Amino acid sequence: MSDFQTIGIIAKQGDSALNETLVRLLSHLGERGRDVVLDTSAAELLPGRHHEGVDREEIAARCDLAVVVGGDGTLLNAGRSLADAEVPILGVNQGRLGFLVDVSPEEMPARLDDILEGRYLEEPRTLLRSRIERGGEVIHEAEALNDVVIHIRDVVRMIEFDTHIDGRFVNTQRADGLIVSTPTGSTAYSLSGGGPILHPALDALVLVPICPHTLSHRPIVVDGERRIEIALRAQNTAPAQVAFDGQSSVDLEPEDRVVIVRGPRRLRLIHPQGYDFFHILRAKLRWGEQP
Repeated sequence: MSDFQTIGIIAKQGDSALNETLVRLLSHLGERGRDVVLDTSAAELLPGRHHEGVDREEIAARCDLAVVVGGDGTLLNAGRSLADAEVPILGVNQGRLGFLVDVSPEEMPARLDDILEGRYLEEPRTLLRSRIERGGEVIHEAEALNDVVIHIRDVVRMIEFDTHIDGRFVNTQRADGLIVSTPTGSTAYSLSGGGPILHPALDALVLVPICPHTLSHRPIVVDGERRIEIALRAQNTAPAQVAFDGQSSVDLEPEDRVVIVRGPRRLRLIHPQGYDFFHILRAKLRWGEQP
């Protein structure tokens, strides 16, 4: 028997297509004698059932497990808010196959029963903690599960920036930007930018330049404990921005510095028994299919 007695439910914001799955999930957990706490995102999709929603802080404080119904983006958002409280997360995939949400609605009841009985795999996932410094002061701090991306905005021009790792100068680049990714994020924007796939168990980070002007600038994989610093050059005139998991962003100015380190805690991601990362890769990336 697992210790999952109070279950939080988080859903993709405003997606009415999730209603049936949420109803089944509530009913199934109720039949198993579990207490259920609905995030406001889930409660708003069930107005006729008169369920009261709570904020994410209460989910973190009260729940032993959070079930996220939606896609990878919904899980990314939930993961950032629950990692510090060390609440494990299970993803129920609503739509296309996800890298993080790997339980389908059809198999959800059986998979949930296994997990509630203690038959599951737990996988820690790295988070990034970053800060933006301007004139010697910290103007913004944020976390990311996938990636921190410095990129051009609004116009088709390159930005100029210097990269340091643990205080050591790496290079100066003129490019559309730079992706700093965790192993989790290596199958997201980083992969589209030509970066390598990192196994989730690796303690590593990858730096992937976006359309670099010098073609010899290639992705670099470094140890996860490294401190990465990207500084916009003083002569940079192109508008730039830093994005966190593609879900929030901050505008940058010349000489701003973005400092990125591994976060002190890791996301606790729950998988059903039999989870296979390479199976997900084969299915998602369609490896082995004949043209």
